[in-house]
Amino acid sequence: MDAAGGPTSVLVVEDERRIARIIELELAHEGFAVVLATDGVTGLRMALEQEFGVIILDLMLPGLGGLEVCKRVRIHKRTPIIILTARDTTGDKVAGLDAGADDYVTKPFATEELLARVRAAIRRGETRAEELACGDLAVFPAARRATRAGLQLELTAREFDLLHFLMEHTDKVLSRDVILRRVWGYDFEGETNVVDVYIRYLRMKVDEPFGSPLIHTIRGVGYVLRRS
Repeated sequence: MDAAGGPTSVLVVEDERRIARIIELELAHEGFAVVLATDGVTGLRMALEQEFGVIILDLMLPGLGGLEVCKRVRIHKRTPIIILTARDTTGDKVAGLDAGADDYVTKPFATEELLARVRAAIRRGETRAEELACGDLAVFPAARRATRAGLQLELTAREFDLLHFLMEHTDKVLSRDVILRRVWGYDFEGETNVVDVYIRYLRMKVDEPFGSPLIHTIRGVGYVLRRS
């Protein structure tokens, strides 16, 4: 069930219609609302325009490959993504996971296993969406609210988006370019130092009043959010 009490929606991006139909029937039998796309361009548009509990994504798609779809979705959303493909080498799996996928299922697959992985991905997504924490800093994505030491942080929309992205990648050093693409988007045309400016804004609200910095500069690389 989604947050509104309706069936959880699953986007299936698969160009083999027989396989797509089998997945659709099995998911529908389990109570999911299924949306199908048969090419990468359509799948990407649907993934960005609608909200899904999970995305099942083939790699070899017409129009736009599955890896590229996965990467572009990850710029804007944290929807769980399960890659479903005949490619089964370690290199393929690593590439898929590095592109932002949460899981990787190879064809031929057991329906029961795919359903179990869908349920697990949705549970992880729901847990991840409820609260992110680093020390006494907490972010609540659904409510777009953040607190530190129990105190509400007054953040602008962009400040919240930046903090949310940092929190999703706690302890991972992020370059300015990665932050710019993921928070502002590929088509951003403003000043290139905007990341530094907003990091400064965040520090004034998230770190300075509390005396224990969580946002750290890695000189020559970028920024990381972690406990001091």
